[in-house]
Amino acid sequence: MSRALIGAVVLAAALLVASSTLFTVHQTQQVLITQFGEPIRVIREPGLHYKLPFIQSVIAFDRRLLDYDAPGEEVILGDQRRLIVDSFTRYRITNPLEFYQTVGATEAGIRARLNSIVQSSLRRVLGNEPLLSVLSTDRTRIMGTIRNQVNEEARRFGIEVTDVRIRRADLPEENTQAILSRMQSERERVAREARAEGAEVAVRVRAGADRERTVLLAEGQASADILRGQGEQEAIRIFADAFQRDPAFFQFWRSMQAYRDAFGEGETRLLLSPDSEFFRYFRGTSQIGQPGAVAPAPPAAPAAAPAPARTSD
Repeated sequence: MSRALIGAVVLAAALLVASSTLFTVHQTQQVLITQFGEPIRVIREPGLHYKLPFIQSVIAFDRRLLDYDAPGEEVILGDQRRLIVDSFTRYRITNPLEFYQTVGATEAGIRARLNSIVQSSLRRVLGNEPLLSVLSTDRTRIMGTIRNQVNEEARRFGIEVTDVRIRRADLPEENTQAILSRMQSERERVAREARAEGAEVAVRVRAGADRERTVLLAEGQASADILRGQGEQEAIRIFADAFQRDPAFFQFWRSMQAYRDAFGEGETRLLLSPDSEFFRYFRGTSQIGQPGAVAPAPPAAPAAAPAPARTSD
C-alpha cells in the first residue's frame, strides 16, 4: 500500500473522528449530551463544543417560546351554564434534563401532558365563575389564575408556562338557539313597550294640541265678535251723523237702494198706480238738496203681487 493511500485513509479517519467529536450549538437551542442513553451534561451557551465520538449523542431542544393549541372542550360554569372553550398555551423549556427524563426527547410528549393539565385547570377555575365574569374584564384575573395553576403543575416536566389564553368561548348549539330565542323575545317586549309609550305620548300631545286649538279658536271668535260689534257701532254712528247732515240726500239714497232691490234681476211683478209714492223721484226732484226742505219719508217697497194663476184649457 502506498504512502499516499495511507495518508488519505488517515485523513478520512481524522475527519470522521472530528465530525463525531465537534458540534455547534445554535443561539436558539440548548443541548443535552447523553452517553448510551444516559444524560451527561447540558450545554446552553451557543458556539462550538465537543463530545466523545461514537459513544455520546447530542439532543437539541428549542429554547424559544413554544405554542400549544388545545382542542375545544365543554366546560360547566359556576352558574351551571355550558361553554365550549378553545384555548392556547405558551411555554418554554427551562430544564432540558428534566424534560428529557419525564417526557422524552421530542416536544410531542409534552403536548398530551399540557392538554390534560390545561383542561383540568380550566374546569376547576371556570367551574367557580359565572358567565358574565368570563365575558367581562374579570377574564384577565381568571386567566392569570389558570396560568399560575398550569405553571405550578408543569414545572415538574422542566418547562415554564408563560401564558394561557382563551381564544374562543362559544355556547353549545342548543344553548345558542335558546338564548337567541330569549333575546328575540326580550327585544320584542322592549319594542312593544316603546311603541306603547310612544302611543301614550302621541295621544297626550294630540289632546293638548286639540285643547290649545279649541282655546285659540274661542279666543279668536270672541275677539272677532268684539271687533265686529265695535265696527257695527262705529258704522251706525257714522250713518247717523251722515243722516243728520243731509236728510234729503239720505232719503234719496235710500230710495235708490229700494229701486235697485225692486227692479233687480228676477221674475217679480209689481202692480202700482202711476201716482204711487214709490215713483215720486221719477216725477220730479225739485226738493232734493234744497236748504230747509224736508224730504218725505222713504217709500216702502210695495208687496209683490202674486203671479196670475194658470187655467187649463
